[in-house]
Amino acid sequence: MILDKFKLDGKKAVVTGGTKGLGKAIALALAQAGADIALVSRGDNPELRDEIKALGRLSWHHVADLSDRAQTRKIIPSLAEQMGGLDVLVNCAGIITRMPNEEFPESAWDANLEVNLHAAMLMNQAAAKLMIEKGRGKIINVASILSFQGGLNVPAYAASKHALVGLTRSCCNAWADKGVNVNAIAPGFFATDFTQALQDDPERSAALMDRVPAKRWGNAEDIGGAAVYLASAASDFVHGATLTVDGGWLAN
Repeated sequence: MILDKFKLDGKKAVVTGGTKGLGKAIALALAQAGADIALVSRGDNPELRDEIKALGRLSWHHVADLSDRAQTRKIIPSLAEQMGGLDVLVNCAGIITRMPNEEFPESAWDANLEVNLHAAMLMNQAAAKLMIEKGRGKIINVASILSFQGGLNVPAYAASKHALVGLTRSCCNAWADKGVNVNAIAPGFFATDFTQALQDDPERSAALMDRVPAKRWGNAEDIGGAAVYLASAASDFVHGATLTVDGGWLAN
């Protein structure tokens, strides 16, 4: 049955940035589909872990600062040992700095690329090594509609997300014939802490929603279906794709 292909019963998933915003929504969706979840973030969310456990799933939390490469390199080996394996990796952790391009500091540029791109590459590499060994696995990189556009006052974020789609395609080419699916999700404008500055600007918010064909901000729950699809057997022949979840933004 087709719906059985979407089930994640017994799968082990790691979600970076998984304690809030879109990462939290993705973690919950994967748990609802049957996966055990390891959350990676700088701060814990005991309530979320309780929600996951209430679904009958196992839950772990790994404290890590993804701007620190030494910490990032330890995440997958440590969690795979604790969980007893790894089936799904979701790279959702990210940062954004808003500042005019001509004033954008080098330190902010480096910080954005470190978390949004370099950490994702290190996580992809570590996960792929384990997945290749057993001949299967799913990697999902959370990109952005700014993977396809320049945006305003976010040069490092836009650059990192453009590069993340390129990384997704490169890893697809390297690992697809080894049973590892590498794909991306490109969210549009979602009502989370990440976009709070835009939500708090009535003029900018109105302009954005006027362009979105769906005429609303995305809710965190809107992202879950895409993640479950790309994490499940339903997407076994989907490689190197970027699935937009944007209310039609890029179609307009």
